[in-house]
Amino acid sequence: MTLEQLRIFVAVAERQHVTRAAAELNLTQSAVSAAIASLETRHDVRLFDRVGRNIVLNQAGEMFLQEARGVLARAAAAEAALADLGGLKRGRLSVHASQTISNYWLPERLVAFQAAYPGVEVEVAIGNTAEVARAVHEGSAELGLVEGEVDDPALSREPVGVDRMVVVVGRRHPWAERRPTRAEELLQSPWVLRELGSGTRSVFEATLAQSGVDPAALDVVLTLPANEAVLSAVEAGAGATAISASVAAAGLRAGTLHQIAFDLPARSFYLLRHEQRYRSKVGDAFVTLARSMAGVVAGDWATGDGALI
Repeated sequence: MTLEQLRIFVAVAERQHVTRAAAELNLTQSAVSAAIASLETRHDVRLFDRVGRNIVLNQAGEMFLQEARGVLARAAAAEAALADLGGLKRGRLSVHASQTISNYWLPERLVAFQAAYPGVEVEVAIGNTAEVARAVHEGSAELGLVEGEVDDPALSREPVGVDRMVVVVGRRHPWAERRPTRAEELLQSPWVLRELGSGTRSVFEATLAQSGVDPAALDVVLTLPANEAVLSAVEAGAGATAISASVAAAGLRAGTLHQIAFDLPARSFYLLRHEQRYRSKVGDAFVTLARSMAGVVAGDWATGDGALI
């Protein structure tokens, strides 16, 4: 088998879809299908079950996926080691980041890094905090950037920035006119939240618990995987949400969102690295730059009227 076949297999396995994997890899659908078929035929094992027009990773595929990711990670580390010999004139860096960071904090750092090291290619993938931590643990990303808590002793965690969160509603929500005064009143509204595993939701639920409100008692009517989808639903009147102030800033300025006075703590952005995996000079250079540019995430936010009691 070849590294290219492994790369194609991992892309298809993660998306459970040949066409989407082909688009991501910039290959034709037939080339991707042929690579998977060749891998299965050569080793006389089926990695996917064909269910109608769809493909589903089977048990053998699940087992092989972990090994394939490991091989690709070791190949990337070997390439990074060789690139280091070139004195940062060339190379590749894989960064996985959560949504708020990738959309609002990371771009400025990427521009600065590219200006300093124009020969280095930076590959960025977006996921929630749990997905980013898993990518760094497995070695498919050298660096991870998250805003949620990560409990993995294999990963080092360094704060590199600060974010603020707010609770907002749309202009047709009752709270836009009569805002709640007690934390218990938060249970009276439907909620639109990010998915479990996202740093945004984790911080919000932890704060609720500290305020004496059971997060499980919230009426969560929509769980969405993207900040923009959450804001669109809230602006349309689906309910309240807790979100990064920078994500909500435009809506607050335009009046399509209204902030309620429920204090949420500032949260740190963390840089994750594996304690035992190879640390490239390219990665070290990015970490140094991130440290030098550490600070609050860009964007204006409204000031709350005080904490609920």
